[in-house]
Amino acid sequence: MKRFFEKVLMIIGGLTLVGMIYGAGVGIYVWKKKKAVEPNTVLEISLERNFPEYVPEDRIGRAIMGRSSTLHELIESLDAASKDDRVVGLIAKVGEAGIGFAQIQEIREAVANFRKSGKPAYSYADTFGEFGVGNRSYYLASAFDKIYLQPSGDVGLSGLMFETQFIKGTLEKLGLVPRMGQRMEYKNAVNTFTQTQYTAPHKEVLQAVMKSLFEQMVKDIAADRKMTSEEVRTLADRGVFLGKEALDAKLVDNLGYRDEAYRDIKKRAGIGVKLLSVSEYSSRAEEDYQDKGEAIALIYGSGGVKRGKSTYNSLSGSVSMGSDTVASAFRSAVDDKDVKAILFRVDSPGGSYIASDTIWREVVRAKEAKKPVIVSMGNVAGSGGYFVAMAADKIVAQPATITGSIGVFGGKFLTKGLMDKIGISTDEVHTSQNSTLWTTSQDYTPAQWKRIQAALDRIYEDFTDKVAQGRNLPKDMVMNVAKGRIWTGQDAKDNGLVDELGGFNTALRLAKKAANIPEDAKVRLKGYPEKKSLIDSILNRESDVGDKSNEDSMTKVIEEIQPIVRAVKALGIAEEPGVLAVPESEMFR
Repeated sequence: MKRFFEKVLMIIGGLTLVGMIYGAGVGIYVWKKKKAVEPNTVLEISLERNFPEYVPEDRIGRAIMGRSSTLHELIESLDAASKDDRVVGLIAKVGEAGIGFAQIQEIREAVANFRKSGKPAYSYADTFGEFGVGNRSYYLASAFDKIYLQPSGDVGLSGLMFETQFIKGTLEKLGLVPRMGQRMEYKNAVNTFTQTQYTAPHKEVLQAVMKSLFEQMVKDIAADRKMTSEEVRTLADRGVFLGKEALDAKLVDNLGYRDEAYRDIKKRAGIGVKLLSVSEYSSRAEEDYQDKGEAIALIYGSGGVKRGKSTYNSLSGSVSMGSDTVASAFRSAVDDKDVKAILFRVDSPGGSYIASDTIWREVVRAKEAKKPVIVSMGNVAGSGGYFVAMAADKIVAQPATITGSIGVFGGKFLTKGLMDKIGISTDEVHTSQNSTLWTTSQDYTPAQWKRIQAALDRIYEDFTDKVAQGRNLPKDMVMNVAKGRIWTGQDAKDNGLVDELGGFNTALRLAKKAANIPEDAKVRLKGYPEKKSLIDSILNRESDVGDKSNEDSMTKVIEEIQPIVRAVKALGIAEEPGVLAVPESEMFR
């Protein structure tokens, strides 16, 4: 009886939840339809936070917890605002939010495009690093017409530093022994476990990447602040700059608080200024600027590459690129006769070789079906992230994108020493000579180690062969730029791994060109997998999305109310189209 009442209460609660979400969605939808962007609007935004590349399918959690603006949505909104006569300015709070260098360059491009329209773009900050690093936040702020700095704030422009922690000594104390193989000398992920300091190749590649990133930052800041590159390098040697020092060095335009920055841009924009957040502008103006032309598919490959479905944890914000999800998205886009080309946005440090190869195959099949594939790289597209991209017709990366890492590593940690220290003993029985291959309580036999080496050789050979094939490069040239080495996008373009430098807009231009669509023609980006309504999301609810520990209770509720929702749908009761639509969504690094 108790269980019966619990189920009744759960069903009632679940239906109430669905009703609340549905009602709220309809209300918000109707309210937004009535609202319009008013003339003389200044857009405001906080850039003191991260902008995810993609928020994949956490169907119910996303509806409940709200919707995070993605990087593409931000870029799209700023591009639309640059052409919108109702928008007369932009003001942004800039702070250290952990945005990667490539994303910063993407946002800088959008701000520069906005400024080209003749509209002012101001930034303000309480500080660019408070007893901490401020390079990236200042780099972003320098793209704006004016920079306001709170009088008590600092500019932490002090140059770049890469630092790595090696835990070999800790593992030895614990009795853990890494037994790893890698291809080749620059594949340095395992060095954290096997070394106590940089090897010569490890140090060489980090210095090269650091130098490239620093030169990009110096060049861009110098251009925006009307200085020479040498002047910016000298300033970086002198930093940190306290408030008045930053003003004297011409790193900022005014020492002032938030209200003073707002007062300034309102005065510049004219009488009767209205303020509107960029996210709100996006929702209100969507129907005004949403393009209606030829369809180009937009597919995201974000997070570590894994077999199975893509996952998203709405609590931690972590994502993964599931081969089943991404491969299915490619097949759907290929089958859609309206789709003229595919824009594949990749932001991934790598992961499963098998999963990466599955996605690679679908990219090849798309090209065979005469659907051009253009890759746009985010902050990082390395190892497996490069594997899924290398067969595309064109690859676009930001100068700061970390890419390449054409290599592989694998192995296991031996735990017997740790088990002995804490008094745990292990015994086993097995049937075959290689049954013990994957156990952590025993080392590899010489024959088993040969098998591991053979597997690594096969993966490396397959990887480099497919790079040569996809990039139309001689194999010996590929072998020179592979070896597990990472490159910045700038350097990757120089060595043939990347075709052009830029972001979404550059990739979209190339997609139009590949599909024989005029460059100035409007197109509509069609996301794959396609969106599902809330009711369909409930009916197709799967428990393997995100971390199961965070979803058990929600999954139980959904399982209980699914039969009722099916009945509701059978009666023809469904939400209005567009309301609360939700998007569908080992070491090889």
